[in-house]
Amino acid sequence: MAKKVNVKITSNTKGDRMNIAVLFSLYLLQGIPLGLCAAIPMLLQNKKVSYRQQAQFSFALWPFSLKLLWAPIVDSLYSVKFGRRKTWLVPVQYALGALMLYLSYFIDDWLSESEPKIQVLTAFCFCMNFLAATQDIAVDGWALTMLRRENVGYASTCNSVGQTAGYFLGYVIFIALESADFCNYWLRSVPSDEGLVKISGFLGFWGLTFLLITTLVAIFKKEDRHTLEEDDMSIKETYLLLQKIISLPNVKLLAFILLTAKIAYSASDGVTALKLIENGVPKEKFALMAMPLVPLQIVLPLFIARHTSGPEPMNVYIKCIPYRLFFNILGLIVVYFTSIVIKNNIVPVYYYPMLVLMYCFHQITLYGMFVSAMAFFARISDPAVGGTYMTLLNTLCNLGGTWTSTVALWFVDSLTWKSCSNNSANDCSTVTLQEHPPIRSQIAFTGTNAMLEASARCFSLGPRSGCPAQDADAPRSS
Repeated sequence: MAKKVNVKITSNTKGDRMNIAVLFSLYLLQGIPLGLCAAIPMLLQNKKVSYRQQAQFSFALWPFSLKLLWAPIVDSLYSVKFGRRKTWLVPVQYALGALMLYLSYFIDDWLSESEPKIQVLTAFCFCMNFLAATQDIAVDGWALTMLRRENVGYASTCNSVGQTAGYFLGYVIFIALESADFCNYWLRSVPSDEGLVKISGFLGFWGLTFLLITTLVAIFKKEDRHTLEEDDMSIKETYLLLQKIISLPNVKLLAFILLTAKIAYSASDGVTALKLIENGVPKEKFALMAMPLVPLQIVLPLFIARHTSGPEPMNVYIKCIPYRLFFNILGLIVVYFTSIVIKNNIVPVYYYPMLVLMYCFHQITLYGMFVSAMAFFARISDPAVGGTYMTLLNTLCNLGGTWTSTVALWFVDSLTWKSCSNNSANDCSTVTLQEHPPIRSQIAFTGTNAMLEASARCFSLGPRSGCPAQDADAPRSS
């Protein structure tokens, strides 16, 4: 009998370093529109838009939670001559660059008006994220064939590091350079009323960058020509497989849990940051708090994975639920405390370390639930259709966080009562009524904080919920 020999495959980046650099660049570009779409709500909050308008804009973030709907089309339709992944990657990135350049001509006006054009902003940002999600499908598939077999593990590293770097540039760096206060304090010797960059200039720069890098990839980066493998499925076969998986009784139950699990945290996670900015925290300093969280976000999954690799990965998730619910209460306390301690735009020295510690606690519970959920998905997925199975569960998990956040933002205004102390007819429901009341004397606002009621209602649903707690694709941030 022949003796079986186990050959250990070791990683060697020699010959794949350029491929790794290309993948990193593509994932970095993908993070830019995600970061910008996270920055726009911060800009809108300083313009006193309603939370219902913030909820409308949150629809722009939905494409990454819905990409399973068109992923089979991207995987199945392509030109063999041009390349399976380049067929979609090149035109999609050209479209993204052109869209950014177009937005750069109009977005300042859409944001600077007394009533920002929320519907227009939402539509264009939705298109931008739709294109970025499509690019993500193409790059994820290309990563598996671009790298040699022993280096495929670097694909996930390029994904997480590249996308996080792009998100950081589009969100943190942009918010900082857009802020006049930050630039005057750190970067200028002569103060100015504006930041170093505007969102129009930022979009224009990255639009041109998209066009340049896409052109270089289209010309110089060759893709191996190959036809469909025997185990590849057509579009129809993929959709039929998804239908078959969803029809399983246990998957139906799991889908219900995934779509409702984040109700308990939706008000706290979706509203806390906006409330802190509304109560006086400068948006650029809030964005910069993401910097000390980045090392934590890199280390936490590695540490938590040691406790989720066993036969019961959901134990970590279950243990994190009480602490995640406690963060709801902690967030309410911090929001109320912020409205008291910040006066005349002066923030106490101790406030920012306190806020960073709070979000570190949040990241620990959030990543504990996320990593354990992903380990659970990997454990229960059918190996024969593992990719499709995992993508379906991740999509349901992401969608469970997206729709709950949108609904929570939508109901903040409905649960808020406002009036003017000297004019009962004015309900202060719009920016015009707040800034231009129908009487000459200055108005004084009184009202109830809807975040308290919304969080309480979501909190009451918490113990009955039980599934994953974070978007599987979006970069992590405070």
